[in-house]
Amino acid sequence: MTAAPRIRIVDFETSDMEPPEGKVIEVGWCDITRADDGSWAIGAPHAALCGAERIAPGARSAHHISPAEVAGLPAFHPSLVWGGLANDGADLVAAHNAEFEGKFWGDPARPVLCTYKAALRVWPDAPSHSNGSLRYWLEDQGLIAPEHALTQPAHRAGPDAYVTAHILVALLGFATAQQMVAWTKEPRVFPTCPIGKEWRGKPWSQVDVGFLQWMTRQPDMEPDLRWNANRELTRRMESA
Repeated sequence: MTAAPRIRIVDFETSDMEPPEGKVIEVGWCDITRADDGSWAIGAPHAALCGAERIAPGARSAHHISPAEVAGLPAFHPSLVWGGLANDGADLVAAHNAEFEGKFWGDPARPVLCTYKAALRVWPDAPSHSNGSLRYWLEDQGLIAPEHALTQPAHRAGPDAYVTAHILVALLGFATAQQMVAWTKEPRVFPTCPIGKEWRGKPWSQVDVGFLQWMTRQPDMEPDLRWNANRELTRRMESA
């Protein structure tokens, strides 16, 4: 990374949750730039609508973008994210839950940083790790102070990218960008066990070893959950 890196935060609103049915219908971005004194400046958010033939009701209920707003517009292409990065000087691309954006943006042309995965590690005690919840939780602690007007409307690509930019600046007070890029390549680290009638919400250290072993044996277990169970079993074995 350069001495004064720029990180581009990206957010998508889509016509459905999964491609190929789901199309990107709005791209939002917001850059943060590090000054010589190590502080980070947050730029203005931007957004652009993209065309799609239909918008699923469930998706529309989140972002409220109507088919009429995107009718006749050019379809999204990954170059909207990656094409200008060399000229703009962005060293990294970040997103909150970058796994979702990654379904749509193709092969990344820059290292990717997931603020959701980073927040799980840095703030395991946060009440929720969603973009909006983290915003207010961090505001209450005086760690961020976004301009409210720029965060609205919620669940739109530009405002959400702006909120994520503030979350990322707060994260950079606890971990380096390189660390967070490395975390992005690993599974999510859940602070507590998210499944099981008896074990849901309990710290992994309190989960019964038999339940952890059962999790690792289930072929249909979500890979990140299996990884967390194996991680806890390995920790116990190494500390025995």
